Amino acid sequence: MKTAGGRWRVVATLTRFWAADQGLSIFLALLLIVVFVLPPFQSAGSGRSLAGDVVYALLLVSGLRALADRRAARAFLMPLAAITLAVELASWLLPVPAPLVQGTSLLALLLFLIVVLAQTLRTGPITFHRIQGAVAAYLLLGIIWAYADSLVALLRPGAFSGAISPGDGPRAWFYFSFVTLTTVGYGDVLPVHPAARSLAILEAVTGPLYLAILVARLVSVAVAPGKAE
Repeated sequence: MKTAGGRWRVVATLTRFWAADQGLSIFLALLLIVVFVLPPFQSAGSGRSLAGDVVYALLLVSGLRALADRRAARAFLMPLAAITLAVELASWLLPVPAPLVQGTSLLALLLFLIVVLAQTLRTGPITFHRIQGAVAAYLLLGIIWAYADSLVALLRPGAFSGAISPGDGPRAWFYFSFVTLTTVGYGDVLPVHPAARSLAILEAVTGPLYLAILVARLVSVAVAPGKAE
């Protein structure tokens, strides 16, 4: 009972974390570490750990709880999160196919994106923390596309040509995802299968549009007279 109560206290604390604008800045810092600092020190593979999955689940559940006043969060998003997290955590005990695990991880990341954007665009002044929340959502987009690319590579071997293989895990695809999202495209990894090419096109279009429409708009509102933090 004490353990269960402790877990709910952690969730309640994280829910308050999401409710404050400062939480968006902290979440951005965590993403920067995940995307740019940790990958060089990790070996090829999924990069998953049980502790990491538990923290991931707590952050997602608390983020959705922070949206509990919205009907869609209660009726649709929370049950969907419960299913995806159950599959991910069950994969530590049962033989769950890798594509299914990656697919549910991709779905969970999409839910994270909804949480971050909802907190960034909620009613209230556009603060510097909100702008950092928009940047965090941009990084989440890159991670989401990386998981989508990795899933396609698993389901369709040979869908990409280059230095990355399906067995390298989603984190290995961060590089390809972000050079595509920023439209740099060095050409050392190439989409070959039509599904892979469609993903690359969508990502290349999404990146510039997101920055030009959402981030630029938030910055302009924040610096306008009477709107700044």
